[in-house]
Formats: sequence, C-alpha cells, structure tokens
Amino acid sequence: MNWDFPRGIAHRGGGSLAPENTLAGIRLAAELGCRAVEFDVMLSGDGTPVLIHDETLERTTSGRGRVAETSDAELARLDAGGWHSARYAGEPLPTFADAAELCQALGLRANVEIKPSSGAEAETGRKVAGLARELWQGAVPPLLSSFSVEALAAAAAAAPELPRGWLVDAPPADWPKRLHRLEAVSLHCSRRHFGRRLLEEARQAGAPLLVYTVNDAEDALQLLHSGVAGLFSDRIDLLAGWGA
Repeated sequence: MNWDFPRGIAHRGGGSLAPENTLAGIRLAAELGCRAVEFDVMLSGDGTPVLIHDETLERTTSGRGRVAETSDAELARLDAGGWHSARYAGEPLPTFADAAELCQALGLRANVEIKPSSGAEAETGRKVAGLARELWQGAVPPLLSSFSVEALAAAAAAAPELPRGWLVDAPPADWPKRLHRLEAVSLHCSRRHFGRRLLEEARQAGAPLLVYTVNDAEDALQLLHSGVAGLFSDRIDLLAGWGA
C-alpha cells in the first residue's frame, strides 16, 4: 500500500517545543498546523505498546529502569513532561491506543516508529502492527517504520496491508534490493547521509525518500525542492512554511 506523504512531519510528536512522545506534543503539532506526526512505540513490562524512545525511563520520565521491565501501573504514575519544562509537568506517558485515538480526532497522519527493546524485535513488530490495524480500522492507516529489519518483517506478517518504511542512518549500497525484500514503501535516512546520488537511486527505485531530522528552514526548502518526499523536524513551528 502506498502512503500520501506529508512534506513536514513532527518528530516525536511535538518536536523540541513539547515533551517528546506525549499527547501534549501531538496536540501542539495540530495547533501549529502540522498534518502529520511521528512517534516511537515500545512494549511495557506487561506487553502493552506505549510511547517512548529510550529503552530506559530516566531521560524522559520521572521513573528509573527499563521500560520492558516496568508494569503498566507503574508507567501510568510517571511524569513524562516535567523534564521538558514546568508547563508540562505531570504529563503522562501515553499508550499507543491513546495516541492513535488523538491523532484521528485531530485529523493527523501518523508515522509509527516501531522501537523494540533489545531481544523483543519480532514481538514488538507483531504487536504494534496488529494493534495499529485495529486502532485505525476504517481510517487512513499509519505508516509503520523501524530501524529493525526483524521488527518490520514481523509487522508485515501481522498486518501486510499496512504501509511500512525502512529507517536507516547511512543507506547500504544495496538498499533498493533490501527495501524490495522488506516490501517497504519508503526509505527514511539521516540528513547527514543524504545526497544527490541517493535521491537519484530513490527515483530509479520508485521509492519515496524521507529525511530526518531537519531543523533549518532554508535547508528544508532546498531538500523539498530537490524531490525529497518528506522531512522529520523538531521545529514544528516552521513546518507550515514548508508546505506541510
């Protein structure tokens, strides 16, 4: 399945203007005119998909320890916003279901990054894809993406109709073949490794190319004019100006 790629996608929900991977960030993205958000999904100790980037809790919550070893009840008590600013103190760590409901209510497209903890690649891919199928039933589906080939393969097996994107830092030389084997619809690469050659390879492969993380307005416009399908940004206050 193809996906209608918005030109600007809010990185981790609210970019740098709100605590990452929170409902507050998603709401702010919508308020600022964003059409799409990206966020990370990992499994809790109870196997529930929740929004968080790191395998450990310390950086973005008031908790300590590994996400994969923390129960849903414990996660629900954490402050996932106070680290960012006093304005967001007390913001909860959301479940995937919470984020899906909010995105649809706000009319936002979603890029769901499958972010497995170590050793849970296949399980995370399978559970996230299966739940995404249920949560977006009858609506425009999310784009599932991951750095983990194993997670993407498991997602494809669980919900083959959902579009998938392959995340890389530096694309390997044989990336078009590997993208085809994964049956992914797009390649997502780091700004550091974007170049004209990669863009031409993407055109020849018929694969939309998305670039992360772009926070400079002039750079963003140049990339979009070059033919990049979309950009991930922390500067969500600039996205509307990019034709997002």
